[in-house]
Amino acid sequence: MGTQIDTPLDQVLVGDCIAWLRHLPPASVHAIFADPPYNLQLKGTLRRPDDSLVDGVDDEWDRFADLGAYDAFTRDWLTECRRVLRKDGSIWVMGAYHNVFRLGSALQDLGYWILNDVIWRKSNPMPNFRGRRFTNAHETLVWAARGPESRYRFNYAAMKALNDDLQMRSDWLIPLCTGHERLRDEAGTKLHPTQKPEALLHRVILSCTAPGDVILDPFFGSGTTGAVAKRLGRRFIGIERDQGYADAALRRIAAVEPAPEDAAAALPSKKEQPRIPFGTLVERGLVPAGTKLFDRQKRWEAQVGADGTLRCGLATGSIHKVGAAVQEAPSCNGWLFWHIEGRDGRLRVLDELRETIARGA
Repeated sequence: MGTQIDTPLDQVLVGDCIAWLRHLPPASVHAIFADPPYNLQLKGTLRRPDDSLVDGVDDEWDRFADLGAYDAFTRDWLTECRRVLRKDGSIWVMGAYHNVFRLGSALQDLGYWILNDVIWRKSNPMPNFRGRRFTNAHETLVWAARGPESRYRFNYAAMKALNDDLQMRSDWLIPLCTGHERLRDEAGTKLHPTQKPEALLHRVILSCTAPGDVILDPFFGSGTTGAVAKRLGRRFIGIERDQGYADAALRRIAAVEPAPEDAAAALPSKKEQPRIPFGTLVERGLVPAGTKLFDRQKRWEAQVGADGTLRCGLATGSIHKVGAAVQEAPSCNGWLFWHIEGRDGRLRVLDELRETIARGA
């Protein structure tokens, strides 16, 4: 292993990704996004019989001698990524049908714990001009924790809010990178053949990091990861073997305006919020002893005791225990089941009052 260096935040390291990864300190990054070479150019496997390319990548960085060389490369960089990933961190690895199954196998063999496979469905895919296959309209992202024991971050509430208050699904409809977002050279040609849309990285980074967290991209390319990380108040480390791509990425990132700190934070999950007992609402007079609580349809009425317990008929106990008892259910979230009636006759769910305390109001 090479000499380790201090974590190079907000920099692009130019050179071989495996060599640079070996220099990074262990457990130094919170998340990794990797869009590795697809291995499109292996003769006799992913080319047509006339040796023409199946897909449009024809760059030096995507050339490997054989599948064994590609698999060895994959294991090497994934091994180093696991070393630099914090125990509570997670990794996103992206691929197409050419390589994603090999990537998934390597992830599992190396001890990563797969959490989801997410389908990026392209709303504007390139058509299949030869008419010999289905239009290739998606790519796959494998999301994995460092291991089965990892207490990885998932910003569930933020993902739900991003999706109009519905649970975020594992199929994401996002268009290809086009228009002003697509980087081009002086001749107007695409600067990088596989530039990913910022919307895709926005969702990835927001889902599993917090402001100030460090996200590593070992195949930095045109710098989409860095641009979105900066906008969302995260730190980044990029590794890119091509100096031209690295220079373009740095120019792109320099033009990004970061969001205000309070705007960059994701909604906290319920687990991250301070635990507030129902008795606290009673103590503070928000739900005084003797108050009547109701379910949403007013089928049941419970009285609040001075110690924060409820009584509803023969059922007594916590808001959760009594809620479960009256419904003859194995469990109940009393914060969402019980309501308090205001002076205007409107029912307010208890969870609203808990939020008031959590905000310090």
